[in-house]
Amino acid sequence: MGKLFGTDGVRGIANCELTPQLAFQIGQAGAYVLTKHLGDGQATILVGKDTRISGDMLEAALTAGICSVGGRVVSLGVIPTPGVAYLTKKYKADAGVVISASHNPMEYNGIKFFNQDGFKLNDEIELEIEGHIFHDNKEIPLAKGADMGICNRCEQAISDYSDFICSSVPLDLTGKKIVVDCANGASFVAAEKVFSQMGADLTVIYNQPDGTNINANCGSTHMESLCQKVKEVGADVGFAFDGDADRCLAVDEKGNIVNGDVMMMICASFLKKQGKLKNNTLVATVMSNLGLFIAAEKQGITVLKTKVGDRYVLEEMRAGGHCIGGEQSGHVIYLDYNSTGDGLLSAVMMLKVMTEEGKSLSELSEIVHILPQALCNAKVKNEYKETFAQDPEIAAAIKALEEKFAGEGRILIRPSGTEPLVRVMIEGNDIEEINRDAKMLADMIQSRFA
Repeated sequence: MGKLFGTDGVRGIANCELTPQLAFQIGQAGAYVLTKHLGDGQATILVGKDTRISGDMLEAALTAGICSVGGRVVSLGVIPTPGVAYLTKKYKADAGVVISASHNPMEYNGIKFFNQDGFKLNDEIELEIEGHIFHDNKEIPLAKGADMGICNRCEQAISDYSDFICSSVPLDLTGKKIVVDCANGASFVAAEKVFSQMGADLTVIYNQPDGTNINANCGSTHMESLCQKVKEVGADVGFAFDGDADRCLAVDEKGNIVNGDVMMMICASFLKKQGKLKNNTLVATVMSNLGLFIAAEKQGITVLKTKVGDRYVLEEMRAGGHCIGGEQSGHVIYLDYNSTGDGLLSAVMMLKVMTEEGKSLSELSEIVHILPQALCNAKVKNEYKETFAQDPEIAAAIKALEEKFAGEGRILIRPSGTEPLVRVMIEGNDIEEINRDAKMLADMIQSRFA
């Protein structure tokens, strides 16, 4: 991984770490490198974004950079990240770019690329782009006269993406009462189109973005309002997306949260019954709950573990030819349908299982018994994210906790791929104990490396 591109593109606080100048350079270097790898012609690049107030500023700068080296931009406007991945391939573009910081607070933003097949750029191309940026793009020739790039607006992007979801998993949801939380983010138009087109009795909340309220006490990172609304209206199910709608978590008819581990296990078991679970395998990360692995063993399903991050899940899926994988956070990839995590696709897949099995989500969720899990974040300086465990005091504390929970739980400590954080996770039987121990260790790390 390079110094600029993390596990999910370039990300930082808008106008501070991710400036218009940097966005311009990323557009310039990205278009130049992609054009070079094409062999001839100008690169056509789709650009989509979420609803953050900084999106317009960064899109303008990124577009200027692309056009300055002769690239052509097709602006998709506000659209879910998986929509950009899908449309890049459908429209036969050379690349797609998403301006989003996903589930992060509104002051953050990010830039990530998809290649012509809708997959994230490989490390070699990202490093090549970085190399030019770190040399101020001095070796990149600028387009002149008629060779300069142009920008066009695509008005049917949301409709094309919504039609793709509806045709991929055709459902008649007449009579199904559904609540959807759009996180005031990129799904605020597409989600309503999809579920309305399928005939659902739909209630939509947090679908009034104003540029500053994305992910603000709503969406997949703040589920309280959705749980309450599902019970209030007597819904069959609720779904919460994150800011760019590549994640989805569910709420059952009783108002209980159903996380990504449970959603994956429900769908993997369903696919197995249908003979469609390729290699009889589900791909998950080391952060998945022990309950998932226990349930998979009972179902006769193999679970492959990767490092945290959807790019690592996707790499394992592509290498082994597997069809389903994802993360506890609700970032689930159905590779037979789309090339990245897709919140809307996850939701309709869950509805398909509920419909065909004739069961409520609470009944389906009984397939997994989730062990209590405590997660605490330690704020650290970026330069210490990978080296904090070399500190003797921290190392001793980690070892002591590992010995304490051996056989009855587990400890996982890892740096965030997108934020200046170290995440401390402990699983065990006593929620008060694991919460106390996780906070103790996180506080210790933060006090020494903040």
